[in-house]
Amino acid sequence: MIKNNKFFLHNFSDVVIFGHPQHEIIQINKKLKLSTIVITSIDQSKLMNKKLIYYKIFNSIDEKCINFLKKKINFKKTLFIGIGPRYIFKAKTIRKFEDNFINLHNSRLPLDAGGGAGSWTIMREDRISNMCIHMMTGDIDGGQIISNELSLYPKTCILPSDLKKYNSQSTIKFYEKFMNKLIKKGEFELKPQIQYLSRYNPRLNTEISGFIDWSLNSYDLINFINAFEDPYKGASTYLNNGNFGKLYLKKVQLHGGDTPNHPYMSGIVSRHDTGWIVVCTKSKHMLLIEEVLNEKGKNIISEIKVGDRFFTPFEKLNSAKSKRIYYNAFGLKK
Repeated sequence: MIKNNKFFLHNFSDVVIFGHPQHEIIQINKKLKLSTIVITSIDQSKLMNKKLIYYKIFNSIDEKCINFLKKKINFKKTLFIGIGPRYIFKAKTIRKFEDNFINLHNSRLPLDAGGGAGSWTIMREDRISNMCIHMMTGDIDGGQIISNELSLYPKTCILPSDLKKYNSQSTIKFYEKFMNKLIKKGEFELKPQIQYLSRYNPRLNTEISGFIDWSLNSYDLINFINAFEDPYKGASTYLNNGNFGKLYLKKVQLHGGDTPNHPYMSGIVSRHDTGWIVVCTKSKHMLLIEEVLNEKGKNIISEIKVGDRFFTPFEKLNSAKSKRIYYNAFGLKK
């Protein structure tokens, strides 16, 4: 509910979460004596633990979904919250939720609206984390800020899996703090998003977006490769004439201990040190690579020879940049 530019919700008893919440979020609600219903897509339902979370699958937030909720809860006494939903919420649908609809977003708004936050964060070397709750509107991630909390990523956060773990822990703490204040009839002053600072990040898909451009300088190259590391399949490329098929690089480090290179040398395997290979970049650095996985997940590094060259065809790079990635209730939109 909004009044005098403040968000509050007194005496509410239910929480409806759209998306894919962590189990700990449900436990926090339970501890606060709040009933929880999760509305999720068919794709995200595969990630749910049926024993821990009660959820209902809907492929869109339509009248069927609204009618289901009306039978279960009183909208005026319910907090509706998005946590990574795969739905598109239209303004006319949002209005049905009585100004009680908010969204949890784990990046800085309006600087980082959109998706693929972890990978974009790594590519840009952004070391500032932010937990944010904002009002849901018809504009994607565009509503007024209700509450936010900044922190710095630890130096150990390098890969998407590291950021995901840190953000997961931060989300739980932030959510619990927010809910404790809200249930005690606390009020949150709404803050506008500064639109001239806004930036929208489109979603990414490892198989489509993760092709390595070997013309990048060494810093951009390692950041790009790391952006598609665990828990993802890995940034991809080819070797020589492509007879190994599509290859995925993992466990890659930047190395400055060898001699400088020429841009034409980028991608060439200059040394094979049994457990890893040394690969040239266009800059003074080399890449130390421990895993080169084929499409079956086998590490073929022992089959790579000195003088071999990694390359990515221009048509693959152009396709990666020209194809817009969309996800819906069923997963990746074809």
